[in-house]
Amino acid sequence: MRPFGLYLHIPFCVARCGYCDFNTYLHEPALAREYLGALRAEIAAWGGRPEVRRRPAATVFFGGGTPSLLDPGQVAGILDAARAAFGLAPEAEVTLEANPGTVDAARFRGFRGAGVNRLSLGVQAFQERLLRTAGRDHSVADARAAVADARAAGFANVSLDLIYALPGQTLDDWAASLAEAVALAPEHLSAYGLTYEEGTPFHRERRAGRLRPVDEETEAAMFDLAIARLATAGYEQYEISNFARPGFRSAHNQIYWRCGDYLGLGAGAHSSLGGRRFFNRRLPQDYIAAVGRDGTAEAGAEDLTPRQRLGEALVLGLRLRDGVDLDEVRARFAPWGVAPDPGDLARLEGAGLLERCGPRLRLTDRGVRLANEVFVALV
Repeated sequence: MRPFGLYLHIPFCVARCGYCDFNTYLHEPALAREYLGALRAEIAAWGGRPEVRRRPAATVFFGGGTPSLLDPGQVAGILDAARAAFGLAPEAEVTLEANPGTVDAARFRGFRGAGVNRLSLGVQAFQERLLRTAGRDHSVADARAAVADARAAGFANVSLDLIYALPGQTLDDWAASLAEAVALAPEHLSAYGLTYEEGTPFHRERRAGRLRPVDEETEAAMFDLAIARLATAGYEQYEISNFARPGFRSAHNQIYWRCGDYLGLGAGAHSSLGGRRFFNRRLPQDYIAAVGRDGTAEAGAEDLTPRQRLGEALVLGLRLRDGVDLDEVRARFAPWGVAPDPGDLARLEGAGLLERCGPRLRLTDRGVRLANEVFVALV
Protein backbone atom coordinates (compact mmCIF):
# COMPACT_ATOMS: atom_id res chain seq x y z
CA MET A 1 0.00 0.00 0.00
CA ARG A 2 1.26 3.47 -0.88
CA PRO A 3 2.54 5.52 2.08
CA PHE A 4 0.93 8.87 2.87
CA GLY A 5 1.86 12.08 4.66
CA LEU A 6 0.51 12.76 8.15
CA TYR A 7 0.00 16.36 9.23
CA LEU A 8 -0.70 17.10 12.92
CA HIS A 9 -1.97 20.58 13.77
CA ILE A 10 -0.94 22.15 17.06
CA PRO A 11 -2.90 25.44 17.07
CA PHE A 12 -1.44 27.16 20.13
CA CYS A 13 0.94 30.15 20.22
CA VAL A 14 2.36 32.43 22.88
CA ALA A 15 1.33 35.41 20.71
CA ARG A 16 -0.30 35.97 17.31
CA CYS A 17 1.90 37.43 14.57
CA GLY A 18 0.40 40.31 12.61
CA TYR A 19 0.67 38.56 9.24
CA CYS A 20 -0.57 35.11 10.33
CA ASP A 21 -3.85 33.74 8.96
CA PHE A 22 -3.34 30.16 10.18
CA ASN A 23 -5.82 28.51 12.54
CA THR A 24 -4.06 29.51 15.77
CA TYR A 25 -5.04 30.53 19.30
CA LEU A 26 -3.29 31.78 22.44
CA HIS A 27 -1.79 28.98 24.48
CA GLU A 28 -3.80 27.80 27.48
CA PRO A 29 -2.07 24.83 29.16
CA ALA A 30 -5.26 23.15 30.40
CA LEU A 31 -6.96 23.42 27.00
CA ALA A 32 -3.78 22.23 25.28
CA ARG A 33 -3.69 19.07 27.41
CA GLU A 34 -7.32 18.34 26.61
CA TYR A 35 -6.64 19.02 22.95
CA LEU A 36 -3.71 16.58 22.83
CA GLY A 37 -5.89 13.88 24.35
CA ALA A 38 -8.41 14.45 21.57
CA LEU A 39 -5.64 14.40 18.95
CA ARG A 40 -4.39 11.01 20.17
CA ALA A 41 -7.98 9.73 20.12
CA GLU A 42 -8.50 10.99 16.56
CA ILE A 43 -5.28 9.28 15.45
CA ALA A 44 -6.46 6.01 16.99
CA ALA A 45 -9.86 6.30 15.33
CA TRP A 46 -8.29 6.86 11.93
CA GLY A 47 -6.07 3.81 12.38
CA GLY A 48 -9.07 1.58 11.72
CA ARG A 49 -10.29 3.44 8.62
CA PRO A 50 -9.93 1.66 5.25
CA GLU A 51 -8.37 4.73 3.57
CA VAL A 52 -5.17 4.33 5.61
CA ARG A 53 -5.32 0.78 6.97
CA ARG A 54 -1.93 -0.93 6.58
CA ARG A 55 -0.53 2.21 4.93
CA PRO A 56 2.54 3.52 6.77
CA ALA A 57 3.08 7.25 7.16
CA ALA A 58 6.05 8.28 5.02
CA THR A 59 6.23 11.68 6.72
CA VAL A 60 4.91 13.27 9.89
CA PHE A 61 4.70 17.04 10.22
CA PHE A 62 3.89 18.84 13.48
CA GLY A 63 2.63 22.25 12.29
CA GLY A 64 0.92 25.14 13.91
CA GLY A 65 0.76 27.28 15.76
CA THR A 66 3.88 26.57 17.78
CA PRO A 67 4.41 22.82 18.22
CA SER A 68 7.61 23.51 20.16
CA LEU A 69 5.39 24.62 23.07
CA LEU A 70 4.68 20.92 23.62
CA ASP A 71 6.77 18.96 26.08
CA PRO A 72 8.92 16.25 24.50
CA GLY A 73 6.84 13.67 26.36
CA GLN A 74 3.69 15.00 24.69
CA VAL A 75 5.34 14.76 21.26
CA ALA A 76 6.44 11.21 22.08
CA GLY A 77 2.89 10.28 23.06
CA ILE A 78 1.48 11.57 19.78
CA LEU A 79 4.13 9.74 17.74
CA ASP A 80 3.46 6.54 19.70
CA ALA A 81 -0.22 6.88 18.83
CA ALA A 82 0.69 7.34 15.15
CA ARG A 83 2.94 4.27 15.16
CA ALA A 84 0.21 2.20 16.74
CA ALA A 85 -2.45 3.43 14.32
CA PHE A 86 -0.57 3.50 11.02
CA GLY A 87 3.06 2.58 11.49
CA LEU A 88 5.85 4.78 10.18
CA ALA A 89 7.77 3.99 7.02
CA PRO A 90 11.47 3.16 7.46
CA GLU A 91 13.45 6.42 7.53
CA ALA A 92 10.22 8.42 7.84
CA GLU A 93 10.79 12.18 7.89
CA VAL A 94 9.38 13.57 11.16
CA THR A 95 9.34 17.39 11.22
CA LEU A 96 8.51 19.69 14.10
CA GLU A 97 8.03 23.43 13.67
CA ALA A 98 9.78 25.39 16.41
CA ASN A 99 9.91 29.06 17.32
CA PRO A 100 13.23 30.38 18.66
CA GLY A 101 12.71 31.46 22.21
CA THR A 102 10.55 28.45 23.08
CA VAL A 103 13.40 25.92 22.87
CA ASP A 104 16.81 25.06 24.28
CA ALA A 105 19.29 22.21 23.95
CA ALA A 106 17.56 20.04 26.56
CA ARG A 107 14.19 20.47 24.87
CA PHE A 108 15.70 19.65 21.49
CA ARG A 109 17.30 16.51 22.94
CA GLY A 110 13.88 15.53 24.21
CA PHE A 111 12.31 16.03 20.79
CA ARG A 112 15.04 13.92 19.17
CA GLY A 113 14.49 11.20 21.73
CA ALA A 114 10.75 11.31 20.96
CA GLY A 115 11.44 10.56 17.28
CA VAL A 116 11.66 13.99 15.61
CA ASN A 117 14.46 14.05 13.03
CA ARG A 118 13.86 17.36 11.23
CA LEU A 119 13.33 20.86 12.62
CA SER A 120 11.74 23.87 10.91
CA LEU A 121 12.71 27.04 12.77
CA GLY A 122 10.60 30.17 12.26
CA VAL A 123 13.38 32.77 12.21
CA GLN A 124 11.74 35.18 9.68
CA ALA A 125 14.32 38.00 9.95
CA PHE A 126 17.67 38.89 11.53
CA GLN A 127 16.83 42.50 12.44
CA GLU A 128 15.29 43.21 15.83
CA ARG A 129 13.04 46.00 14.51
CA LEU A 130 11.60 43.71 11.81
CA LEU A 131 10.94 40.95 14.34
CA ARG A 132 9.02 43.47 16.46
CA THR A 133 7.10 44.72 13.42
CA ALA A 134 6.10 41.15 12.55
CA GLY A 135 5.00 40.47 16.14
CA ARG A 136 7.58 37.75 16.71
CA ASP A 137 8.35 36.99 20.34
CA HIS A 138 11.98 35.97 19.84
CA SER A 139 15.18 37.94 19.34
CA VAL A 140 17.99 37.59 16.81
CA ALA A 141 20.12 36.08 19.59
CA ASP A 142 17.37 33.52 20.24
CA ALA A 143 17.44 32.49 16.58
CA ARG A 144 21.20 31.97 16.59
CA ALA A 145 21.01 30.07 19.88
CA ALA A 146 18.20 27.83 18.58
CA VAL A 147 20.33 26.64 15.65
CA ALA A 148 23.32 26.04 17.93
CA ASP A 149 21.16 24.17 20.44
CA ALA A 150 19.62 22.05 17.68
CA ARG A 151 23.08 21.05 16.48
CA ALA A 152 24.20 20.30 20.03
CA ALA A 153 21.16 18.02 20.41
CA GLY A 154 22.23 16.08 17.32
CA PHE A 155 19.85 17.40 14.64
CA ALA A 156 21.37 16.99 11.18
CA ASN A 157 18.34 18.28 9.25
CA VAL A 158 17.42 21.86 10.12
CA SER A 159 15.32 24.26 8.04
CA LEU A 160 15.00 28.02 8.54
CA ASP A 161 11.96 30.08 7.51
CA LEU A 162 12.56 33.65 6.32
CA ILE A 163 10.09 36.33 5.17
CA TYR A 164 10.86 39.11 2.71
CA ALA A 165 8.93 42.27 1.88
CA LEU A 166 8.12 42.94 5.54
CA PRO A 167 6.99 46.54 6.18
CA GLY A 168 10.08 48.71 6.52
CA GLN A 169 12.43 46.02 5.22
CA THR A 170 15.10 47.19 2.79
CA LEU A 171 17.06 45.23 0.21
CA ASP A 172 20.12 45.59 2.46
CA ASP A 173 18.14 44.13 5.38
CA TRP A 174 17.19 41.15 3.24
CA ALA A 175 20.76 40.65 2.04
CA ALA A 176 21.93 40.67 5.67
CA SER A 177 19.26 38.13 6.67
CA LEU A 178 20.29 35.83 3.84
CA ALA A 179 23.95 36.14 4.84
CA GLU A 180 23.14 35.35 8.49
CA ALA A 181 21.01 32.38 7.50
CA VAL A 182 23.69 30.94 5.22
CA ALA A 183 26.31 31.41 7.93
CA LEU A 184 24.22 29.19 10.22
CA ALA A 185 24.49 26.44 7.55
CA PRO A 186 20.98 24.93 7.65
CA GLU A 187 20.20 22.06 5.32
CA HIS A 188 17.05 23.78 4.07
CA LEU A 189 15.75 27.34 3.72
CA SER A 190 12.27 28.66 2.96
CA ALA A 191 11.95 32.25 1.73
CA TYR A 192 8.38 33.51 1.57
CA GLY A 193 7.16 36.86 0.29
CA LEU A 194 4.84 38.54 2.77
CA THR A 195 1.16 38.44 1.86
CA TYR A 196 -1.53 40.60 3.45
CA GLU A 197 -4.22 38.00 4.08
CA GLU A 198 -7.72 39.26 4.74
CA GLY A 199 -8.67 39.12 8.41
CA THR A 200 -5.12 39.58 9.71
CA PRO A 201 -3.92 42.64 11.65
CA PHE A 202 -1.50 43.44 8.81
CA HIS A 203 -4.36 43.51 6.31
CA ARG A 204 -6.38 45.87 8.50
CA GLU A 205 -3.36 48.11 9.15
CA ARG A 206 -2.58 48.29 5.45
CA ARG A 207 -6.16 49.23 4.55
CA ALA A 208 -6.10 51.95 7.21
CA GLY A 209 -2.86 53.33 5.77
CA ARG A 210 -0.83 52.57 8.89
CA LEU A 211 1.35 49.95 7.17
CA ARG A 212 3.07 50.68 3.90
CA PRO A 213 3.97 47.57 1.89
CA VAL A 214 7.31 47.20 0.18
CA ASP A 215 6.99 48.29 -3.45
CA GLU A 216 6.73 45.61 -6.13
CA GLU A 217 10.12 46.43 -7.68
CA THR A 218 11.93 46.00 -4.36
CA GLU A 219 10.03 42.81 -3.57
CA ALA A 220 11.01 41.35 -6.95
CA ALA A 221 14.64 42.34 -6.31
CA MET A 222 14.49 40.54 -2.94
CA PHE A 223 13.24 37.37 -4.60
CA ASP A 224 15.99 37.53 -7.24
CA LEU A 225 18.60 38.16 -4.56
CA ALA A 226 17.47 35.09 -2.60
CA ILE A 227 17.80 32.89 -5.68
CA ALA A 228 21.26 34.22 -6.53
CA ARG A 229 22.75 34.26 -3.02
CA LEU A 230 21.41 30.84 -2.06
CA ALA A 231 22.57 29.26 -5.31
CA THR A 232 26.06 30.63 -4.68
CA ALA A 233 25.93 29.11 -1.20
CA GLY A 234 25.06 25.66 -2.59
CA TYR A 235 21.28 25.62 -2.12
CA GLU A 236 19.11 24.27 -4.92
CA GLN A 237 15.87 26.12 -5.56
CA TYR A 238 13.72 23.00 -5.89
CA GLU A 239 10.41 24.86 -5.40
CA ILE A 240 9.53 28.51 -5.88
CA SER A 241 10.02 29.42 -2.21
CA ASN A 242 12.16 26.52 -1.01
CA PHE A 243 15.89 25.85 -1.21
CA ALA A 244 17.84 22.80 -0.07
CA ARG A 245 21.26 21.26 -0.01
CA PRO A 246 21.43 17.99 -2.01
CA GLY A 247 19.37 15.28 -0.32
CA PHE A 248 17.48 17.63 1.99
CA ARG A 249 14.33 18.59 0.09
CA SER A 250 11.22 18.55 2.30
CA ALA A 251 9.68 15.13 1.74
CA HIS A 252 6.42 16.12 3.41
CA ASN A 253 5.81 19.25 1.37
CA GLN A 254 6.62 17.40 -1.84
CA ILE A 255 3.61 15.20 -1.13
CA TYR A 256 1.43 18.31 -1.38
CA TRP A 257 3.09 19.63 -4.52
CA ARG A 258 2.88 16.24 -6.23
CA CYS A 259 -0.80 15.81 -5.27
CA GLY A 260 -0.07 12.77 -3.12
CA ASP A 261 -2.24 11.48 -0.29
CA TYR A 262 -2.07 13.22 3.06
CA LEU A 263 -4.11 13.00 6.24
CA GLY A 264 -4.46 16.14 8.35
CA LEU A 265 -5.51 15.67 11.97
CA GLY A 266 -6.24 18.31 14.58
CA ALA A 267 -8.37 21.46 14.59
CA GLY A 268 -8.94 22.86 11.09
CA ALA A 269 -6.60 20.37 9.41
CA HIS A 270 -7.20 19.48 5.75
CA SER A 271 -6.81 16.07 4.09
CA SER A 272 -6.70 14.57 0.62
CA LEU A 273 -7.07 10.80 0.44
CA GLY A 274 -7.90 8.78 -2.64
CA GLY A 275 -9.14 11.86 -4.46
CA ARG A 276 -11.43 12.94 -1.60
CA ARG A 277 -10.69 16.26 0.13
CA PHE A 278 -12.10 17.11 3.54
CA PHE A 279 -11.39 19.24 6.60
CA ASN A 280 -11.85 19.28 10.37
CA ARG A 281 -13.68 21.64 12.70
CA ARG A 282 -11.60 24.77 13.31
CA LEU A 283 -12.23 25.79 16.94
CA PRO A 284 -10.24 23.67 19.43
CA GLN A 285 -13.25 23.33 21.75
CA ASP A 286 -15.50 22.20 18.87
CA TYR A 287 -12.80 19.82 17.68
CA ILE A 288 -12.42 18.26 21.15
CA ALA A 289 -16.19 17.83 21.51
CA ALA A 290 -16.53 16.25 18.05
CA VAL A 291 -13.73 13.75 18.68
CA GLY A 292 -15.23 12.86 22.04
CA ARG A 293 -18.59 12.27 20.41
CA ASP A 294 -17.67 10.71 17.05
CA GLY A 295 -14.01 9.73 17.22
CA THR A 296 -13.19 12.12 14.38
CA ALA A 297 -13.96 15.79 13.71
CA GLU A 298 -14.74 16.13 10.02
CA ALA A 299 -16.63 19.36 9.31
CA GLY A 300 -17.00 19.22 5.54
CA ALA A 301 -15.60 18.15 2.21
CA GLU A 302 -14.56 19.81 -1.04
CA ASP A 303 -15.78 18.28 -4.29
CA LEU A 304 -13.56 19.43 -7.13
CA THR A 305 -14.47 18.77 -10.75
CA PRO A 306 -11.95 16.84 -12.87
CA ARG A 307 -11.08 20.11 -14.62
CA GLN A 308 -10.38 21.78 -11.27
CA ARG A 309 -8.26 18.83 -10.15
CA LEU A 310 -6.28 19.05 -13.37
CA GLY A 311 -5.65 22.76 -12.83
CA GLU A 312 -4.54 22.08 -9.27
CA ALA A 313 -2.18 19.30 -10.39
CA LEU A 314 -0.57 21.63 -12.93
CA VAL A 315 -0.28 24.60 -10.59
CA LEU A 316 1.13 22.61 -7.66
CA GLY A 317 3.44 20.55 -9.85
CA LEU A 318 4.81 23.60 -11.63
CA ARG A 319 5.83 25.11 -8.30
CA LEU A 320 8.57 22.48 -8.36
CA ARG A 321 11.54 23.38 -10.55
CA ASP A 322 11.42 19.78 -11.87
CA GLY A 323 7.98 20.62 -13.25
CA VAL A 324 5.35 18.06 -14.22
CA ASP A 325 5.39 15.01 -16.47
CA LEU A 326 2.75 15.84 -19.08
CA ASP A 327 2.42 12.20 -20.17
CA GLU A 328 1.67 11.20 -16.59
CA VAL A 329 -0.81 14.06 -16.15
CA ARG A 330 -2.64 13.18 -19.38
CA ALA A 331 -2.82 9.51 -18.40
CA ARG A 332 -4.08 10.33 -14.89
CA PHE A 333 -6.94 12.51 -16.15
CA ALA A 334 -7.79 10.59 -19.33
CA PRO A 335 -10.61 8.60 -17.62
CA TRP A 336 -12.44 11.90 -17.00
CA GLY A 337 -11.88 13.20 -20.51
CA VAL A 338 -9.87 16.25 -19.49
CA ALA A 339 -6.36 17.25 -20.47
CA PRO A 340 -4.13 20.35 -20.43
CA ASP A 341 -5.21 22.82 -23.10
CA PRO A 342 -2.55 22.76 -25.87
CA GLY A 343 -3.36 26.35 -26.79
CA ASP A 344 -2.79 27.61 -23.24
CA LEU A 345 0.51 25.75 -23.01
CA ALA A 346 1.65 27.01 -26.42
CA ARG A 347 0.88 30.63 -25.46
CA LEU A 348 2.79 30.34 -22.18
CA GLU A 349 5.72 28.69 -23.93
CA GLY A 350 5.71 31.40 -26.60
CA ALA A 351 5.79 34.04 -23.88
CA GLY A 352 8.89 32.42 -22.42
CA LEU A 353 7.15 31.37 -19.19
CA LEU A 354 7.08 27.59 -19.71
CA GLU A 355 9.54 25.22 -21.35
CA ARG A 356 9.66 21.52 -22.31
CA CYS A 357 12.37 19.14 -21.20
CA GLY A 358 11.45 15.80 -22.74
CA PRO A 359 8.01 14.88 -21.39
CA ARG A 360 8.35 17.39 -18.56
CA LEU A 361 6.86 20.86 -18.51
CA ARG A 362 8.42 23.40 -16.18
CA LEU A 363 8.63 27.10 -15.45
CA THR A 364 11.46 29.02 -17.06
CA ASP A 365 13.51 31.36 -14.89
CA ARG A 366 11.25 34.16 -16.12
CA GLY A 367 8.21 31.99 -15.41
CA VAL A 368 9.30 31.53 -11.80
CA ARG A 369 9.29 35.30 -11.35
CA LEU A 370 5.85 35.58 -12.99
CA ALA A 371 4.46 32.33 -11.60
CA ASN A 372 1.12 33.78 -10.52
CA GLU A 373 0.39 34.86 -14.09
CA VAL A 374 1.13 31.33 -15.30
CA PHE A 375 -1.07 29.76 -12.63
CA VAL A 376 -4.02 32.05 -13.40
CA ALA A 377 -3.79 31.07 -17.07
CA LEU A 378 -3.84 27.37 -16.22
CA VAL A 379 -6.87 27.35 -13.92
